[in-house]
Amino acid sequence: MDPAAEKKRMCVTGAGGFIASWLVKLLLSKGYIVHGTVRDPSDPKNAHLKELHPTATDNLKLFKVDLLDYESVASAIAGCEGVFHVASPVPSTRVPNPEAKVIEPAVTGTLNVLKACSEAKVKRVVVVSSIVAVVMSPDAKGKILDESAWSDAEYCRKTEFEIKEGTTNKDAGDGLEVFKLGLCNKREAMNYGEKHGLDVVSVCPSYVIGPLLQPTVNASSLFLINILNGTHSSMENRLFYLVDVRDVADALFLVYEKPEASGRHSCAPYEVKMPDLIDMLRSLYPNYKYPEKFTEAKSYRLRSEKLEKLGLRYRTMKESLIDTVECYRNAGLMDSA
Repeated sequence: MDPAAEKKRMCVTGAGGFIASWLVKLLLSKGYIVHGTVRDPSDPKNAHLKELHPTATDNLKLFKVDLLDYESVASAIAGCEGVFHVASPVPSTRVPNPEAKVIEPAVTGTLNVLKACSEAKVKRVVVVSSIVAVVMSPDAKGKILDESAWSDAEYCRKTEFEIKEGTTNKDAGDGLEVFKLGLCNKREAMNYGEKHGLDVVSVCPSYVIGPLLQPTVNASSLFLINILNGTHSSMENRLFYLVDVRDVADALFLVYEKPEASGRHSCAPYEVKMPDLIDMLRSLYPNYKYPEKFTEAKSYRLRSEKLEKLGLRYRTMKESLIDTVECYRNAGLMDSA
């Protein structure tokens, strides 16, 4: 246990999610008391949280929170030294009424969290954004991008881009489009911090893979599951950027504890062309049905150095892929092979 963490409290929004569950586990292992926000603490999908660490029974406090209800947000954040705003809706299919289900929670919910942090005099707020908030602009392809690049909101509205599968899909639907818009609007978090004197930093992960702690499959995990299960006969031959969920949790804690951390931090260590990723998976798991055709597509390039300069060391892509696939297999998420 980190002696500096004794009796200190951290709040993690959306505690039952993919990234947040690993972050809660990490914070508990370091001795923090964790305030985790969930929609319903009694929901079976959140039962895993009390099993993340031996101290969870005493040190994990679950709060029933609706991000659009400021009072519930403020009650969870009260008394906390730091806040990790991880909660964000990530639809994997078309959603009805996307304005209410995606935009409003992503933007209004974030502003509610930041306002509550200001009132509680929180030391630092770490916001989880996405590489999508960096690369979605009409002139991104063919360029090398870093944390200084911002996605274009209007382009986010117009472009139909398949978040779930990583392929262009003209039938993806408006749910995915407004999801990207919500991510673009994470810029409001940084603007709020500057305007109100709140210390806000963010981490922008790429496609997040890795073992699941929660019982439900999240949208980004479908990326590999669909490849292994033969969902796609063809995919785009472009660069993909992957990151292990455990490394994302480490990155979030790192930017919280390092005073010199500031602004945004791209978290995208694994750069791989789709055919090369397929070859690596096939060498490890030869009996699955993989895509055989690849269509050419231009790619953007990412430069992700800030986290490494802060001291973050990533797992290898091979280790991450093995741990991920074994988790899927053990959970019965894979077709027989």
